[in-house]
Amino acid sequence: MTVPGLPRVITPPVSPIDRSALDRDLSNALAVLAAEPGARVLLLRRGRAPLDESGAIVFVPASAVAPGADTEAIVAFLGRDATGPVLLALLDEEDHASVDPAGGWAELREVGGALGLEDAAFFVEALSLARWIRDAAFCPACGTRTELRNAGWSRHCPSCGREHFPRTDPAVIVAVTDGTRLLLGSNAAWPEGRYSCFAGFVEAGESAEESLVREIEEESGVRITAIEYVGSQAWPYPRSLMLGYLAFTENSEAARPDGSEIVDVRWFEPDEVARALAGDGDVTLPGPSSISRGLIEQWLERVTER
Repeated sequence: MTVPGLPRVITPPVSPIDRSALDRDLSNALAVLAAEPGARVLLLRRGRAPLDESGAIVFVPASAVAPGADTEAIVAFLGRDATGPVLLALLDEEDHASVDPAGGWAELREVGGALGLEDAAFFVEALSLARWIRDAAFCPACGTRTELRNAGWSRHCPSCGREHFPRTDPAVIVAVTDGTRLLLGSNAAWPEGRYSCFAGFVEAGESAEESLVREIEEESGVRITAIEYVGSQAWPYPRSLMLGYLAFTENSEAARPDGSEIVDVRWFEPDEVARALAGDGDVTLPGPSSISRGLIEQWLERVTER
């Protein structure tokens, strides 16, 4: 089945940063890259990055971090921009005391939508990689402490010889429509009046499309009869890849919350969505850093163009 107006061609996006993966294989890569002219470091403290007074991320010159004992703070190479290599350093509480950015320390959820494309890309990459580096210190096969290699992009177990790599968990996120209205849900953990698209992790042995159909029926009660892949977003909470879809249902009357994770589902007319996106009324929609908001905005744009 086809849904009128849904495009079938997706133009691939161009990454705003060069990950320069071949540089990860350099001998003593982190020290070599840190010594390059223009090398800078993105500092992370408990998942927060430093901002300047304008709200942009503060990148510290590598020369201010690399010398002496502080070299252990630099754990990974993130890639290159027009200035040079960008590395990642993880700070503890004591390190934080000596760093006082003009714009404070901020979480990605708070500022992601306001950052420039390059800053946002480095922040997402840094946060995803940092969590894996800290959470995967020991070999899951034998329990031995592993060694970071490939400029922070792999871990080697010196006992059993296994190589471990950063993990990504696929998840689907879906804007459901009956052709004229949009179905959104309210999670039990959210404040009253907050609604968003439906989402869930892809289970073992399941395709993304199968996961989509299952999750939507479990959480909202409706059956999906047509889907369109829209795009994806890295979402480092903790390490998800969100696969975004627009889905069509013919049994809108079956909509109901599952009563545990989802406490309310509601069909929204286009004018209601437009008001909520503008911040008008008592309904709160996802912030600009989330693919969920992008799916909602894209649905509204399409339905109002007809």
